[in-house]
Amino acid sequence: MKILVFDTCLDKMYVTLAEDNKILSSKVVTNRDNKYHSAFLISTIKEMLKENNLTPKELDAIGTNIGPGSFTGIRACTTVARMIAQQLDIQAIGISSLEILSHLNNTNQKTVVALDARKDSAYLYLDNTIKGAVKLENVKNLLSKENYYLITDDKLQKELGGISYQQGEYQLGEILAKLTYDKLKQTSTKWQELKPLYIQPPGVHGVNLEKSI
Repeated sequence: MKILVFDTCLDKMYVTLAEDNKILSSKVVTNRDNKYHSAFLISTIKEMLKENNLTPKELDAIGTNIGPGSFTGIRACTTVARMIAQQLDIQAIGISSLEILSHLNNTNQKTVVALDARKDSAYLYLDNTIKGAVKLENVKNLLSKENYYLITDDKLQKELGGISYQQGEYQLGEILAKLTYDKLKQTSTKWQELKPLYIQPPGVHGVNLEKSI
């Protein structure tokens, strides 16, 4: 099974080609020439297929990050994923950036992923579940109760600690490819079901974390 995955939701663009769980090729693209990295998505896909002597018709499935992240990036990768999958009549799998980042934890500690949601809040991922947008004070309270492995971004690292995915050379495209392959073995997903993940920010008082978990 040949799988093409891409992610334009985060601070870099990741494009990866795999056959089953074997990585064939992987590229990381940053913003350049005053253009957001998603502007290079189609050209990068074409380049990767050509380098691997493949045509789009030889692809069996598409995987993409559906958010949270950049609004522009989420729209770009979900639209392109649906377009390709529709034209080829193949499956399309959507995976959240929170789940992708959770796989940076290679320890036995429980994982928490917290990404900036603005308004003093974080998009929270805990116990393999998206908890929504949670007030930072509640996230800090959670982290004080147990020794979690925290994965976050540059902005929230200053307040919460942990590791920032933006400071390492992490192969997030390869993680996305492997997650896509695993999910394809478990379920059949039509391209029509692929939708962006827009997590609404909390209201004035935010989410009550203690009740939500």
